[in-house]
Amino acid sequence: MTTTETTADDAATGPIPTTAAHSPVTDWDLGAPDGRGHADRWMWEARYVKLLLAVDFGATVLATLAAYVLRFQGAPYADWYLLFSALIPFVWVGLLGLTHAYERRVLFVGGEEYQRVLRAGVRLTLCMALASYVANADIARGYLLIALVLTTVLSLAGRFVLRKVLHRSRRRGACMHRVLALGHASAVAQMTSQLHRSTYHGFQVVGACLPAGQLADAARTVDVPVFGELGAAANSAAAAGADTVMVLSCPELDGPMLRRLAWELERDDIDLIVSSALVDTAGDRVTVRPVDGLPMMHIEHPRLSGGRRLIKSMFDISVAALLLALLGPVFLAIAVVIRLDTRGPVFFRQARAGRGGESFRMYKFRTMHTDAEAHLEAMRQQNEHAGVLFKIRADPRVTRAGRILRRYSLDELPQLINVLLGEMSLVGPRPPLLSEVEQYPQDMRRRLVVKPGMTGLWQVSGRSDLSWEDSIRLDLRYVENWSLTVDLVILMRTATAVLRGSGAY
Repeated sequence: MTTTETTADDAATGPIPTTAAHSPVTDWDLGAPDGRGHADRWMWEARYVKLLLAVDFGATVLATLAAYVLRFQGAPYADWYLLFSALIPFVWVGLLGLTHAYERRVLFVGGEEYQRVLRAGVRLTLCMALASYVANADIARGYLLIALVLTTVLSLAGRFVLRKVLHRSRRRGACMHRVLALGHASAVAQMTSQLHRSTYHGFQVVGACLPAGQLADAARTVDVPVFGELGAAANSAAAAGADTVMVLSCPELDGPMLRRLAWELERDDIDLIVSSALVDTAGDRVTVRPVDGLPMMHIEHPRLSGGRRLIKSMFDISVAALLLALLGPVFLAIAVVIRLDTRGPVFFRQARAGRGGESFRMYKFRTMHTDAEAHLEAMRQQNEHAGVLFKIRADPRVTRAGRILRRYSLDELPQLINVLLGEMSLVGPRPPLLSEVEQYPQDMRRRLVVKPGMTGLWQVSGRSDLSWEDSIRLDLRYVENWSLTVDLVILMRTATAVLRGSGAY
């Protein structure tokens, strides 16, 4: 049995599946079991790890072959290179094992798996450089560098593709852990809904146990079967065919009761997950420290200033300058299309709230008719979003060219100018209107402690399909957990979201 404590993941919210949270599980390419029975419930995970081993081994073989061809243009293999090519795949897989890159708790979601592969790649490079120096091996440094860098890159790419296949299968209901949720009815309902949206986490709530006083009204608030009281959780998990019990924040479940529950679940080899009351706090900010036998969570403050912010600013400005130089012809072509489509200026400028709520003028390509603002009040009743956002799928104010520009987010390219001026970042919260900020409750103003971004979690998690509450929640999650690694992941996911063109209107 594995006992873990969860906090919100730094990954973005996945797509909403069409099946119910308790729909039947279907098989996927790895031949996954349906989660019932302890003999085969981890079969798909074992096969997934075997595929990872094959991917990492194959990545090394391809990397050494490519490095030799690039460095020596296909000359016959020398003895040193044959020996190196034969040994390095086993060394790489072994080093990944020592770095715990095959550990179940870091696979499937989150960035920890990729970080461990990167650490293994750095260690392998250092070890091979030291070994070749000590052994006085006559190996070309260019070949060695290409082979080791390619090994790391190909392993990362293979793991990324394999994870995407898994997430696609989970959207169909396969490879899911069957979860029995314990807690108050409202918390169970909220967690069920959240896991139903975020299927990539791989948890499917199949039942619940509630405090005795809430059983009578459970049918009105919980849309999964209720198996009984909290004290019957172990037997209920077996009855539900669950392989995981998730304990939500609930004062009725005190320390001694949780300890007894852990013992009972250990007997049946059922995982226990204790959900923290912390919201949207990434795991790398949480450290569990034992204090007199009690596991205490230490929460580090988010790093919103100092050297990391300086590096982020330098990265933003450098990339923005490069993209502006490269995309000059694209800007010119878009400008011509806009002028040919409708009369009016090419650019649209609007006051937005930046870091600290300070106003700045944001640039976009114009996608609406010039009198769009005059018709806004008359169209308020057609708003398809709650909150302060105004969005209509078939907005008549949008021009023909504007629909294409919006679909692929080309209208936002001029924001690179704002990034170059230091007013925006490549990645950050959505830049709000000044009128939106005036309506923010105190918690929402937290998103103003960093620069707004051209893209962010909101962009890669549904774009305009998101509600105002969801977009704010994702912005707050980014603010609390941002890092350069998270920024790079969001930038890569943005390219995919833009090419799909979904959720933009």
